[in-house]
Amino acid sequence: MGETSLRVAMRDHPQGMVSEGDFLVEQTPRPAPGPGQALVRVRHLSLDPYMRPMMNPVRSYVEPLKPGQTMPGATVGEVVESNEEALPVGAHVACMLGWQEYGLVTKDAARIVDLDPGDISLALHVLGMTGATAHYGLLHLGDPKPGETVVVTAASGAVGSVVGQLAKIKGCRVLGIAGGPEKCRYVTEELGFDECLDHRADDFEQRLAELTPDWVDILFENVGGPVLDALLPRMNDHGRVVLCGNISDYNRDEPYGLKGISHLLLHRVNVYSFVIADHRDYWPGAIGELAGWVKEGRIRFREDVAKGGLKGAPSAFISMLTGRNFGKQLVEVAPANVASPAGN
Repeated sequence: MGETSLRVAMRDHPQGMVSEGDFLVEQTPRPAPGPGQALVRVRHLSLDPYMRPMMNPVRSYVEPLKPGQTMPGATVGEVVESNEEALPVGAHVACMLGWQEYGLVTKDAARIVDLDPGDISLALHVLGMTGATAHYGLLHLGDPKPGETVVVTAASGAVGSVVGQLAKIKGCRVLGIAGGPEKCRYVTEELGFDECLDHRADDFEQRLAELTPDWVDILFENVGGPVLDALLPRMNDHGRVVLCGNISDYNRDEPYGLKGISHLLLHRVNVYSFVIADHRDYWPGAIGELAGWVKEGRIRFREDVAKGGLKGAPSAFISMLTGRNFGKQLVEVAPANVASPAGN
């Protein structure tokens, strides 16, 4: 083709808080599809907290990144050239192409997105991995019952915002925890949580005790650190902790640790940790049910879209890790009105 594709790679393993200097932005040759492959032009890239621990050279549920490797990530885009009948030119697909403008997929590595062109980004959050994470974590692992108290940390974030709304659908009392008054207002006024606490407030622990007089039945945990320390003493007997994320630790050289483990034993609390990539067979049913609730207006969402292409991805990633974003963090890699180079 003789064309290029911009990509963002990890320059080296970060030390502590990730910085823009830890990334390498470069042009690479645009790939040509072989037999059974399709070339996809990425429209949107999803930025997610799990990407940060992948940058550390430690044993994990996935192989850690090596310096020079393209940053990973879920993407949605348009097929612009194809040698695969199941992936026709013009189709929108969700796939894992990472931080790059173009990539190759096979039919087994891409999911056709049956949404209006202006809505395809939903396949990266509420109707994609984010939604499946919330659905599996709360409804399958947490198993909420009507009248139970559910606490959701990072409640205004991509996963937490869906979790709380699912809990309300199931008849629970829902308390969100977020960073700052604006996010707390969004959680209660737009998402419909019963209460929301600002974990930065001086009286956070006092207010937490006041708002959980009958203790906490389900804790959906995305943050860890001091917030988790404050919550574990509030757990009910035989409560459930769904451990989805630990974002407060992702930029630490040394782990914060778990200080309240005795409360888990004293109150016979079950802890469920999970990674939604282990449960791919669960996705279709979850996404189908979520799509119905979105259509009915029972699940709302907010997108924080970084414009200007991939060059802005590192900055947007850092904003997400430090809580400066609002809602699901996306990067607009290519505007939808940009002509695709099909057939050239």
